[in-house]
Amino acid sequence: MYIPTYFREDDRETLLAFMRAHSFATVVSTINGTPFATHLPISVELRGETVFLTGHVSKANEHVRAFSPESTALSLIIFSGPHAYVSPSAYEVRESVPTWNYIAVHALGVLQTVRFADTPHAMEAMLDAMIAQYDPAYGNQWHSLPEKFRDGMMRGVVGFEMPVQQLEGKYKLSQNRSAHDQAAVQAMLDASDDASARAIAQAMQSRHA
Repeated sequence: MYIPTYFREDDRETLLAFMRAHSFATVVSTINGTPFATHLPISVELRGETVFLTGHVSKANEHVRAFSPESTALSLIIFSGPHAYVSPSAYEVRESVPTWNYIAVHALGVLQTVRFADTPHAMEAMLDAMIAQYDPAYGNQWHSLPEKFRDGMMRGVVGFEMPVQQLEGKYKLSQNRSAHDQAAVQAMLDASDDASARAIAQAMQSRHA
């Protein structure tokens, strides 16, 4: 990802918090020389000093071909957050151009397969973690379902975990502008009817505080 110095975020705790808050991500792998993308919820875990990203797809999803244990090909998982158009009318200098403010985090690593048939406990733990994250009230119902049904559901998906080899964040929040321009952009976005624009204004306020 192209990240000018102004916009680079290297603090891991900041990036992990963002990833957890915007965990419906895009997983991109190369299959037979062609990029292939799947949009799905991702769980973010810290095991020791290594960040692990986990998720699962339907067995019918061609993306499972990228989970081969023999593969060393890198996959990219993209976490996207709020974004907003920035009008040059907010700037002091009239000779300015429009831009876009946004936040994004990219994680690179090799996808490793988790199958119920091979490691049932790992698959169960992965699903339990996802239920706890997204719908904890459903946990008791899930575990009360007949074992045959639950096993069938878990055999119908293929899980993966990805130890993150590279993590990079881009917080493009007008840091390259003057203090006057930053304040004017923040005020303009904060007054917007668009929730995403207001979220960017809040991020700018937190960033510049």
